[in-house]
Amino acid sequence: MGLAVEDTAWQGAGVMAEKKVQTQNDTGGQALDYRWHLAETAGEVEVTELEFALMRAFEGFGRWQSECLAGVCQMPASGPENALLHIIRMHDRPKSIKELARLANRDDVPNIQYSLRKLIGGGLVVRKGAGRSGVSYEVTDEGRRVTDDYGALRRRLLLAELGNLPGFSTRLAEAARVLNVLTGIYEEVARVAATHRRA
Repeated sequence: MGLAVEDTAWQGAGVMAEKKVQTQNDTGGQALDYRWHLAETAGEVEVTELEFALMRAFEGFGRWQSECLAGVCQMPASGPENALLHIIRMHDRPKSIKELARLANRDDVPNIQYSLRKLIGGGLVVRKGAGRSGVSYEVTDEGRRVTDDYGALRRRLLLAELGNLPGFSTRLAEAARVLNVLTGIYEEVARVAATHRRA
């Protein structure tokens, strides 16, 4: 039953994609063509439009994170640095670089290390332990204050705005499921591309 509903949803998406390719604008009746080298078929148009939406959402999310942090802290930080700060604070327990990389789905350890040095320099995070396996990171008292204030500002601005959209929480839950599925697919096809790439 669930599969049939899902199949119908995908078929409906294909029909919508076909309509999108043939859309007319309101001013001159000229057709808008969504096809290009990444999107030659209706299905490819849907995937490409989603990827553009992901890129724009990622950039907007990064700007929001930076501005929200700037509202509660003097230290300038990028979106990924802000994300690391909150992941370190998560459940109020220290985390290793390996854990941080896994939780953030990142493999750029040198960039993570640079961000950690920046957070330490800003007095938000402290490094504990020694040796390759014994080092962990946790928030300082100032880091705790900043993340608490960030959470409060986030509730007042972002969550209040989302709360004004009827039924949006259900759509967000579905979007999260879709993004988690896409993450797995992108990881798998990235592995295949890396495995079979010719020199």
